[in-house]
Amino acid sequence: MNIGFLGLGKLGLPCALAVESRGHNVVGYDPSQQVKDIVDTKKLQYQEIWAQEHLEKSKIEIKSIQNVVQESDIIFVPIQTPHGDEFEGITRIPDNRKDFDYTHLKQGIKDLEIEIRNQKEPKVVIIISTVLPGTIRREILPIVNNNPYFKLCYNPFFIAMGTTMRDFLHPEFILFGQDDDWALKKTKKFYKTITHAPVFETTIENAELIKVCYNTFISTKLSFANTVMEMCHKLPNTNCDDVMNALALGNKRILAESYWSGGMGDGGGCHPRDNIALSWLSNELDLSHNWFDNIMKQREHQTEWLANLIEETSFKYKGCIDGYPIKILGKSFKPETNITTGSASILLKNILEERGHKVVMWDPYVDDSETKLGWRGQKLGYHSIEPTIYFIGTKHPDFTTYSYNQGSIIIDPWRYIPEQEKCRLIHVGIGESIK
Repeated sequence: MNIGFLGLGKLGLPCALAVESRGHNVVGYDPSQQVKDIVDTKKLQYQEIWAQEHLEKSKIEIKSIQNVVQESDIIFVPIQTPHGDEFEGITRIPDNRKDFDYTHLKQGIKDLEIEIRNQKEPKVVIIISTVLPGTIRREILPIVNNNPYFKLCYNPFFIAMGTTMRDFLHPEFILFGQDDDWALKKTKKFYKTITHAPVFETTIENAELIKVCYNTFISTKLSFANTVMEMCHKLPNTNCDDVMNALALGNKRILAESYWSGGMGDGGGCHPRDNIALSWLSNELDLSHNWFDNIMKQREHQTEWLANLIEETSFKYKGCIDGYPIKILGKSFKPETNITTGSASILLKNILEERGHKVVMWDPYVDDSETKLGWRGQKLGYHSIEPTIYFIGTKHPDFTTYSYNQGSIIIDPWRYIPEQEKCRLIHVGIGESIK
């Protein structure tokens, strides 16, 4: 089949490569020069498993919107619906709440609608962008303006940055929200060439809500797991991993074990922004209780507690709060990626700096050199052999063999760092052993 993409950014390009890998002809449009450079040079500027090797042999071209419409039977629209840096989750939650920004999505749909109307040939347009319930009918359908050739299907993805291509090819299920049977039939036929995953068909509004609820429920699980981690850290003879592993056995009522381990708060492109957006919607609907606000506050409070733990540890072993230099290892929102969007470890850094601490961060997947560059390329000049408080912000495998300074304290909220010679190791979530 001939498949088009209106947008080839961090979501669109890996998905386009996935589609191409299944034997389809793919063409795309993107106004960004950075994206054009990536396609032309065939070199990704971000880490995505499988994507680089497929990009190197890809025949995907960036063409005009006119050409994309002309050459495609189905057109995917993965245009971002940004929520502002203040809602990313690396700083404290702002008091204000707001909906996503649909400006770019609406403009993209407008451009498509004009071209499809001009060409007078039916095209399936699949919107995959994250939106709040009611958005498609309120903001998008009026743009389509009853165009008989514009066949709309809402098909949000359940993917994570860094594993987008893999998640697209091997989804848990496929979600369709639609009012057009012809569009649904064509879309289902296409997906049969991609995956045998189960399909869930529903209204557009249900699909919009399912997408954001999927993400926020993951946040709920992580919030609960991190609460258990804090409890176990303070209770003698307890271990949060034992507790959560036991609860995971209750799979008839407690669901799957994914996201069921204490550590840092959730992050990435969908977390925590979807929680904040649903918090805004909860206020708009005047719900009896804003559950989503609680989730976000728990994430922030838990990070505050980790900051307290760093200070308390320094005071306990040094006699003063700021006695040890603080170094956070890991900036990315999850292991083995260089994507820092929504990173809870960066939130921790910002909270510590609010309190007057000087904090150094380093991530082997983000920074070129430990001694030269820090977050956002800042020159750090950090090279010291003095005892340090190391906090493991991201569960990179690299940190199991990291060269820790003698006499240092390692705080590990993931409980995977092995015992270190001449260093004190604190596994967060394991209470003091008392006999």
